[in-house]
Amino acid sequence: MSDRVALYFVASPLQYLAARRIAENFEPGARQVLVCYKRGVTPIIKQTDWDAAGYMPWPRWEPLPGPFGRLRRQRENIRLVADLVGRCKVLHIHSAVFDTEAINYFLRALPPRCGASEMHARILPDGIISIRRYPLTLAKRFLQYVRKLRQLVAPELDYWCFSGDRIGSDAPFCDRVYVLPGLPHEYPPAKAVVLPPLVEPDPTRVVVDGEPTALVIGQPLEGAGLMKGADRDAVSEEIRAWLAGQGITRIFYKGHPKDPSRELNQPAYEVVNLDEPLEVHLARTPYNAVVGVRSSALLFARQTAPASTKVVAFGWDRVRFKSADEKRQMLEAFRTTGVDVHGA
Repeated sequence: MSDRVALYFVASPLQYLAARRIAENFEPGARQVLVCYKRGVTPIIKQTDWDAAGYMPWPRWEPLPGPFGRLRRQRENIRLVADLVGRCKVLHIHSAVFDTEAINYFLRALPPRCGASEMHARILPDGIISIRRYPLTLAKRFLQYVRKLRQLVAPELDYWCFSGDRIGSDAPFCDRVYVLPGLPHEYPPAKAVVLPPLVEPDPTRVVVDGEPTALVIGQPLEGAGLMKGADRDAVSEEIRAWLAGQGITRIFYKGHPKDPSRELNQPAYEVVNLDEPLEVHLARTPYNAVVGVRSSALLFARQTAPASTKVVAFGWDRVRFKSADEKRQMLEAFRTTGVDVHGA
């Protein structure tokens, strides 16, 4: 039996990097267990960095065949993760959000299966969306109690209801919220813990003379409801024209896992496929410019790129923000980091 196990549920390369930093700096001596629930992340996982690691199907998108497939998948996931964790005395569960049922049920189901007498939930950073709170609405609070009804047919599926911020930062089961260095946040000061830089830039990396290069960072815009199609096309053309005006002749495009249509791509761009997190690539690869719209990767590019690299966000006058307050907070984060924001 292990004295302590640190369990990490991750769904993005950024969350994976944060989990590595936490394992190295805040969970020394613990058994380190990684669970990935987005297939796009699996290529970057290094099995040797973990005591145990595996893929967990998301019940809503990958239910088991037959009746009640989602419920049976959830129960199977609990068995799968319990086997990865093994027996322990103390269990620390890390996730970017705890209101989603696929993660929440583990809070009560996993400790007794693993023999843990103590459990704490800890929140992973999730990029730019982690700078602000997202209060649960009355409808979402009601939905929590509906999810609790699954306990009638599956006793281990005892949803832990809570109020306040939807990721769980106010909940009694959460004792720590990890935040990214250099970014503002609204989490309780007593719980907030600033991580070291997720990626250390290569000190020998410089932008060398030769053919100028740029990286366009894609993200779902029309697909995520952030822009109309016409606005997206206008921003894509604005980026292309700006790069041409900078004399940049070789342009690479890195799509987002949720951007299969590559909304900001242009015929002349070269698509980049990586087997490492984008943040690691940016810290190691020199570009004359890194551009996009409101991707968190722009923040990391500015933090790790040489001073000569131009990091620019476009189209903020066309983005649909949820509120003026959200736009203000995100703009503050981008400007504080040093990203040049066009259209703000």
